[in-house]
Amino acid sequence: MKVSDLNIEYAVKSLRVKEAKYLNHYIIQILFTDGILQNVDFEKFLSDSQHPEIRKYLDKSLFMSFSIINGNLNWNDYDMIFPISELYDGKIT
Repeated sequence: MKVSDLNIEYAVKSLRVKEAKYLNHYIIQILFTDGILQNVDFEKFLSDSQHPEIRKYLDKSLFMSFSIINGNLNWNDYDMIFPISELYDGKIT
């Protein structure tokens, strides 16, 4: 592993969600601790899921009930949570 790889790995590990704001549909605007602002669309992930515990968040009132806990975007006490790297990239899988 190169030094530059270690720097990138450290940066990702130290990255956190600072603020999050519901925009519309299934899009949340996320501000990260490094100042990057990302709009993340969760609709495809939610619609494609076959799991009822995930699909229930197609109910917008449930979807909008997220919070930030320990620098992570979180729904209902870790009922639904995503890796910071996916949120940062804006691509939920």
